[in-house]
Amino acid sequence: MLGPLPVAALRLPLGPTQVLERLGLKTIGVLAKVPRRSLARRFREADNPLDALDRMLGRRPEPLSGTPAEPPPRSAFRLAEPIADPAVMGNALTRMADPLCRELAQRRLGARRVAFLAYRIDGEVDEIEAETALPTRDPAHLVRLLGEKVGTLDPGFGFDGFALVARWCEPLDAAQDALIGEPPRELQLARLIDRLTVRLGANRVRRPAPYASHLPERASGWRPALHAVQAQPATTVRRPERLLDQPEAIAVIYATPEGMPRRFIWRRGVHDIARVEGPERIAPEWWRQPGGTRLRDYYRVEDEAGRRFWIYREGVIGDGRGGAPTWFLHGLFG
Repeated sequence: MLGPLPVAALRLPLGPTQVLERLGLKTIGVLAKVPRRSLARRFREADNPLDALDRMLGRRPEPLSGTPAEPPPRSAFRLAEPIADPAVMGNALTRMADPLCRELAQRRLGARRVAFLAYRIDGEVDEIEAETALPTRDPAHLVRLLGEKVGTLDPGFGFDGFALVARWCEPLDAAQDALIGEPPRELQLARLIDRLTVRLGANRVRRPAPYASHLPERASGWRPALHAVQAQPATTVRRPERLLDQPEAIAVIYATPEGMPRRFIWRRGVHDIARVEGPERIAPEWWRQPGGTRLRDYYRVEDEAGRRFWIYREGVIGDGRGGAPTWFLHGLFG
């Protein structure tokens, strides 16, 4: 099983690995067939591939020391007597937020997910969580997010301790928000998203997000607003500002089966085309769609009233995937 692996899998330094490859010993299987005595003469003891090969096969011990994980930022608050008053829980949350944010600042971190833990005297632990769209260490913002959920905890026979833990953190260095003291719009929008998510739920607050597809109806969708959206490379292809959820069939008059459209009827309205740009051919995604799916030829058209549309012809004559091509309207410009 290990024979086809390259010699780089032995975790040798770069120099011995390059020497083995130049000698033609590029895989572990080929290296294992070489007499051990000749290899022992060629390499130093520290860079000997025989020792690395024995460690891989378990013939020699290789003790590994694990890196201790740094505990997440945390602050705690203990009570002398059990309580069940939500006002006391809110006070405990406020008192723990400042120490937690100071620890985050010392580590140059910002919290993305914070948990409020409430310890009951019967040994049970209740908790509530809140996520943020951007890393933060603002105690007032954290208190506002978690404070709305504190009243939902069941105290049972009472709570005798609380903790505030930043379970998900990201790097966050100190920065000046604005010259006049007001937070930037990006931060204000992120805080609004956080508050709406806490009240309505993560799956009910969404943002548009790009998807890896060249088909227009699949190139975008919706994701929870708290999830990070990966930036897509900019494209020079012009797309309409409004894309219909489903392409709508239209009747088109054109000079030849493969010619430019001249007039089309959409929603009982007749549109005489004054200008046409295209076609832009988009092939079907063969790895997702069945084999009989037809290609599309998109046109940007403008009627005599100046209204601009994005229409396409599905299929071409003689493609062996159906009858005559059909026309659809897919988007509107302006």
